[in-house]
Amino acid sequence: MNTNTINFSDIFKSSFLENTTSFSVVDSLISLAAAFAVGLFIYVVYKKTFAGVMYSHTFSISLIVMTMATALIIMGVSSNVLLSLGMVGALSIVRFRTPIKDPMDIVYIFWAVASGILCGAGFIPLVIIGAILIGLVLLFFINRLTVENPFLLIVRYNDPAIETSLAHIVSAQAIKHSVKSKSVTPGNDLEMIYEIRVKKNDTGFVNKISGMEGVQSAMMLSYDGNFTA
Repeated sequence: MNTNTINFSDIFKSSFLENTTSFSVVDSLISLAAAFAVGLFIYVVYKKTFAGVMYSHTFSISLIVMTMATALIIMGVSSNVLLSLGMVGALSIVRFRTPIKDPMDIVYIFWAVASGILCGAGFIPLVIIGAILIGLVLLFFINRLTVENPFLLIVRYNDPAIETSLAHIVSAQAIKHSVKSKSVTPGNDLEMIYEIRVKKNDTGFVNKISGMEGVQSAMMLSYDGNFTA
């Protein structure tokens, strides 16, 4: 006759405790340390290559946390199938609603997430090599190479006779230019919009245009919405 006996330890036996047996504290700490180091490297590269006006310190810090959090998620998902299914369902309701003004910010977010995934999966040498190469590419192309940014030159005037002189000044100062639009208001006020590329972002000729007789105002507007003159 078989009898089943229940011990005190059987009452508190849990599958959660069984799952923790496959958990390696040392490997997890190494992955998180690597994710922090790579995230810090991404933070430094972002700070060095930032070319805007309003620098967001919170966004740069979030790159470090994003790398570590992604590594933490991957480590948890890779150790438990049920957890991976639940994690996918939980993350499916997350929506990133913060507007991204600079396309390069998306690049850094993707870089941080990809690095976190690789760190969590244990591909630490690949993460280090990739981070160095990506960082060198960003530092070279953003800080070393200069590109003449396009501008919109908006001139408001009330004398059509100055259009020839205006065209000569624009053609002499701009590398490339084209007339985008010309409008006339009922009060015989005219507006001319040029798309131009200037030499070394030199906008001093706008002062010359604004000083012409018959010109009411002259303004240059970059495509990112910042007034430059």
